[in-house]
Amino acid sequence: MEQNQHTQEQTYSLPRIGEKAPDFKAQTTHGELSLDDFKGKWFVLFSHPADFTPVCTTEFVAFQGIYDQLRELDTELIGLSVDSVTSHIAWIRNIEENFDTRIEFPVIADLDKQVATKFGMIMPESNGTETSRAVFVIDDKGTVRSVIYYPLTTGRNMAEIVRLVQALKTTDEHGVSTPADWQKGDKVIASPPKTTEDARAREEDPNYECVDWYFCKKDL
Repeated sequence: MEQNQHTQEQTYSLPRIGEKAPDFKAQTTHGELSLDDFKGKWFVLFSHPADFTPVCTTEFVAFQGIYDQLRELDTELIGLSVDSVTSHIAWIRNIEENFDTRIEFPVIADLDKQVATKFGMIMPESNGTETSRAVFVIDDKGTVRSVIYYPLTTGRNMAEIVRLVQALKTTDEHGVSTPADWQKGDKVIASPPKTTEDARAREEDPNYECVDWYFCKKDL
């Protein structure tokens, strides 16, 4: 009984932001891949419910549309569902034929649901075995930096995924935060000053645009 409860808890576990990404090794449309293959690299791992479904098809075309942008950000892209490699290949060929789009990123064939289980991609309230529309951004240290879930009926916004990766990398590089609706090139938010002297100096610094002592923006 205890073992069954433990198994169920594992099935629905979800890696949290700031934790190490779960280790995995899986067959993909590009051969066997593991977490170690992405050591020192950023990557976006996304799951889709099933091959040969209309919303997922629109997403695959759209994910391919941002693939070059992600690679320009030194970020790889990996898809996943519980379908087989054969199913993935047939669907990818179908997309290429019907939508004039060549899918260049690998897609994990997670038939035994091992990867989906580790990443909490199968929802406990679901009666089926399909994976949810999950997006994980994982950095070059193997740390989960962002987790986004969408319902099965709603396709994802690709521009937001690119914006998210850009924002996370900007934070790492410059030690700043990014405001709502931030786009590359916009002002960023400086960390709040730690002393009253720093706060006073910042308000007098022309490089900062301060609304109040704790709220200052600046150009990079």
